[in-house]
Amino acid sequence: MRRSCVRRGAVLLGALLAVLPGSLLMAQATTAPPLTLAQQARKAQVIVRATLGQPSDVQEGGVTYVAVPLTVTETLAGDPASLPQREGAPALFFLKGAADLPALRAGMDVIALLYTDRLDSPLVGFYQGLYPVVNGAIVNGTSVNGASVPASGAAAPTAAPPAVAAPGTPGVTPEAAITDPAKLRAAILAAREARP
Repeated sequence: MRRSCVRRGAVLLGALLAVLPGSLLMAQATTAPPLTLAQQARKAQVIVRATLGQPSDVQEGGVTYVAVPLTVTETLAGDPASLPQREGAPALFFLKGAADLPALRAGMDVIALLYTDRLDSPLVGFYQGLYPVVNGAIVNGTSVNGASVPASGAAAPTAAPPAVAAPGTPGVTPEAAITDPAKLRAAILAAREARP
């Protein structure tokens, strides 16, 4: 009786998947729900502050990645040595051609919340776990109102940071208001300590 129920469930699932358009399945596989900073911190296996090196293409097992070497300046959680390596140093490996790949430039100072496995993106939440530090301030995301984030040490973006609405407003998270790297660090560490 149990086997027939399992078989019926498998047949039903197969029929359902056959009916759904391929583009719908693809879209669901490539989108990531927004995560709060606390969720990002809990999911991350390694959290570092680092300076990015020069991105380069790397071919491994027939797959092409964009590899970005890291010069780790501070480890907040995990072991940076557990990250994929490029020329003996930890590196970020992004699947080449992945949609919306962040603009990563040599010399950029970032706080990164990372997975250690080879995935399309090593950043927690696809690209959500990247916090560029520009002129000593956190710039949430890789662009601010459509303006590209310059490399560390360059002039700050001319666009204003996102407005902070009332708590609980959809799309606005408390970390959107964090611009001080020390406060971001403290929020990340507090979330890590609170994890179950």
